[in-house]
Amino acid sequence: MKLRTLLPLLILTASPALSQDAPIIHDGEFEYLRAQFGAEWDTQDAEVDARLAEIRDANGGQPPNFLYILIDDVSFGQMGDRKMNYVMGIETPNINHLATEGLSLMRMYTEPSCTPTRTAMLTGRHPVRAGVEEVKVALVGEGLPASEVTLPEILKQAGYNTAHVGKWHQGDIEESYPHNQGFDWAAFPLHQQVQLSLMTPEAMRANNMLGYVPEGQNNQFLLDERFKPYGLVTGVEAEAGGMAREIDMAAGEVWTQAKYEDMNLRYQQQVLQQLQRVAAEDAPFFLQYWPLYPLNFVYPDQAISRNGGFHADKLQLLDGWIGDLLDALEESGKADNTIVVLMADNGLMYHYEGTSGLNQLIYRGGKTQHLEGGVRTDAFIRWPNVIEANSAAGDIFHVSDIYTTMARIAGATDYIPRDRVIDGIDQTALLLNGEGHGRRDYVYVYEGPVLRSVVKQEFKMHLPAPGQPGAAAPTYNVYRDPREQHPLVGYSLWAGASFQDMVKRHQKMIAKYPHSEIGTGLPYEGIENLRPESELARETFMSWQ
Repeated sequence: MKLRTLLPLLILTASPALSQDAPIIHDGEFEYLRAQFGAEWDTQDAEVDARLAEIRDANGGQPPNFLYILIDDVSFGQMGDRKMNYVMGIETPNINHLATEGLSLMRMYTEPSCTPTRTAMLTGRHPVRAGVEEVKVALVGEGLPASEVTLPEILKQAGYNTAHVGKWHQGDIEESYPHNQGFDWAAFPLHQQVQLSLMTPEAMRANNMLGYVPEGQNNQFLLDERFKPYGLVTGVEAEAGGMAREIDMAAGEVWTQAKYEDMNLRYQQQVLQQLQRVAAEDAPFFLQYWPLYPLNFVYPDQAISRNGGFHADKLQLLDGWIGDLLDALEESGKADNTIVVLMADNGLMYHYEGTSGLNQLIYRGGKTQHLEGGVRTDAFIRWPNVIEANSAAGDIFHVSDIYTTMARIAGATDYIPRDRVIDGIDQTALLLNGEGHGRRDYVYVYEGPVLRSVVKQEFKMHLPAPGQPGAAAPTYNVYRDPREQHPLVGYSLWAGASFQDMVKRHQKMIAKYPHSEIGTGLPYEGIENLRPESELARETFMSWQ
């Protein structure tokens, strides 16, 4: 086994700072709340521990399994609701059914784009704390640093089997690959769907990718043949402690829409295979499925939905695949002791609104934006015989809360690091007791490295421009103005100072626990069968670094 794989285990085992005696370091706003409600929460936590022990005893001493499904670029209301299916002209019956079997989180906040959201879930931290600020497309020589302690890493310490299938998008350096971040086995693309679904001849002919494909122009005055990304690694597979290997891509082969569709089919088949594998073993499991669909930019020969848009149609297709996965979970005999979480990572890719078939619906904005439409998504949690069926919660939940909540349920809280700020809040009490038992009434919303807005209860302030007073900042009541179009001074006059205090508490913790640096290194290290064009792309990239 590689030292890289062993290192987190050694740190977690040896460091006294990780003992249960040391409290988890949370952001200033949570400690501000804890000062008000700590005694009540401590009493409730004793009841939570007793309930979790009962659940384990009822399952032969085994903690729950986790199946975590994260869908790309789907705004709030676009799945899980029969009424909205009719509005949009698509059908998501399997996701709708899952929603009726568990808890719908009505105020799930994510980060504004896919890489940051996934970092927040994996680390329990705002991605900026780990140096992760934005979505990257081609070679960058960066990624999630080895110093971050991921959810699968701490679950491994608690005895879980772990597997990842699908989109990853946490960097193109070896330490960032999922099999080096806590997963026993992983199948994943090195980059993301801009490369996989947009940088194709078919997407050019559909008029959705402009200027990339050589045959789209005559290139009369082209000098730099290396300006456009080329030779990018596509999909790889790997086991912990081993090398990754690129799959189904020959030297000199052109990536096409057909290969993208094959990749999606392969990942669906592999998640079913991995479910069968981990369900057959005695240990609890954490299985993560991050589909590439619905991101797609070419119309099919025959649409399956009334909508027919190239994203909407694939969302309906994906719903069927999710139904197959949930059926397989039932057939495995493990469904009753498996927590299923299904959610989206951020709002729609509004840049293709209209032709994609998806639209903004309730909240304004989408991917990359701090507006509610960028960071509010559907989220459903099913936990048989524990979470009340067909229930809903309006408590605020942030994607980083998954980290601490799953750790608590798994009995892995001791392995959460105590030397850095953990933004994720343990929301187990909310899952067990239902609406009104959440422990978060705030969210800090970043766009890249910039704090752009702050949410507190039903109020949201867009941060003022430098030098402007808080009383001049646009402030909204998201119940009354969900599209954030009518800032009212009647809010900002009283709330400005309170929001500024929230920002100061946040900044004080950043000063005490500074952000980490993003991981850096040689792109594509740890891949054993690089194609010659990938070698050239890496050499060219490194020549000016």
